[in-house]
Amino acid sequence: MSTTERAGTPRRAAAAGRVPPGPRWTATPSLIKMLAMDRLGMMTTAARYGDAVRLAIGPKSMYFFNHPDYAKHVLTDNSDNYHKGVGLKQARRALGEGLLTSEGDLWRKQRKVVQPAFQHKRISRQADAVVEEAGKLVARLRARAGGPPVDVVQEMTGLTLGVLGRTLLDADLSAHGSIGRAFEAVQDQAMFEMVSQGVVPMWLPLPKQLRFRRARRELERIVGALVSERGARFDAGDDALSRLILSVRRETDPKVGRQRLRDELVTLLLAGHETTASTLGWSFYLLDRHPEVLGRVRAEVTEVLGDRVPVFEDLHGLVYTGMVVQEAMRLYPPVWLLSRIAQADDEVGGYHVPAGSDVLVSPYTMHRHRELWGDSAEEFDPDRFDPDNPQARPRFAYIPFGAGPRFCVGNHLGMMEATFVLAMVVRELRLTTVPGHRVVPEPMLSLRIRGGLPMTIRPAT
Repeated sequence: MSTTERAGTPRRAAAAGRVPPGPRWTATPSLIKMLAMDRLGMMTTAARYGDAVRLAIGPKSMYFFNHPDYAKHVLTDNSDNYHKGVGLKQARRALGEGLLTSEGDLWRKQRKVVQPAFQHKRISRQADAVVEEAGKLVARLRARAGGPPVDVVQEMTGLTLGVLGRTLLDADLSAHGSIGRAFEAVQDQAMFEMVSQGVVPMWLPLPKQLRFRRARRELERIVGALVSERGARFDAGDDALSRLILSVRRETDPKVGRQRLRDELVTLLLAGHETTASTLGWSFYLLDRHPEVLGRVRAEVTEVLGDRVPVFEDLHGLVYTGMVVQEAMRLYPPVWLLSRIAQADDEVGGYHVPAGSDVLVSPYTMHRHRELWGDSAEEFDPDRFDPDNPQARPRFAYIPFGAGPRFCVGNHLGMMEATFVLAMVVRELRLTTVPGHRVVPEPMLSLRIRGGLPMTIRPAT
């Protein structure tokens, strides 16, 4: 039987309403430890039990589904029954009821407000801003060629915040260099609350919680500054910030409007830079490990661009460069976990899911599923995404931007940004991981590189 044929037949329950297999209850201590220390290992271990797994953690049960058919049911077919779950539920303390965490009518209203800012025509007009910010990045890196190692993750964070400010907020975020550090504290706190199941009171003066409180105050200060600055020159533009200001002005209760604006902007600041920065960090790491792929990217960029900067239409020519980005997101999807909470009893693949259960779909394990991606599933191979040689796989086998109604609204902007940045950096520079540095994934709200990515810079040869 071929890989594709096997992938189309998930391992189903023998009879409707069955309980999925999984570790015995005696494994609870080790599961709790893995939830705290090795979340990717926990997902990978769970996947060995099958495509549907029940993880009993004390009195709670998590239902893990690792097949495209099951993901489709949870994320699309019956999405109204599944609200945002662990991780994002805890992140509400900082993000509030923004687009990432809200539900129901409020979410639909928020999505309708910001969606036009991400339309194809508008994104195409933002290409120049992306290229200008990428050019500044190249200049910064070129100036440090031959010097001490550079933390590429930090550089990518600065880049993506610059692009976010230019394209979605019509604002200069360079004066707010604390944004990245603030969101690190937010994510640390969200993961801590997820692991501790919220039993640790927020008022306890633990170092982690004190950092979180400072970060939340800093984010509120930044949001206030952005709104104040825009209010002085509000011209009803087509960027996301203008649309949000117009939207909240229609609220009958000014206090509700101010809170909505705060929640939406904090969410936009996080989601608008974190995932693309992570993708770029992983892309440069993988290119360094695969010089033959790096050579093909550089050859394509030279052929398509020559010495000029890219324009929007060049996305059609930078095919292989885009394939590299797609493959980086397959191995290291920025959104590594899609968590939900079942609102009512349901049945997924013949398995009973009780109301109130945590339901998990992991792009990280789905993207490494051997029955979907073959025996080389763990290997870096951009040719998997060759548009001239498409490979038959279920639609939900590859979900780096999520799926269903909550599909990432910024996917096109993120892909354009990552492709152009990769092309412009690779054409001029060679980034090399510091020998002996261990690159470890850190699964927070996004899949980051733990401790950053120190790389030496030298001119391309």
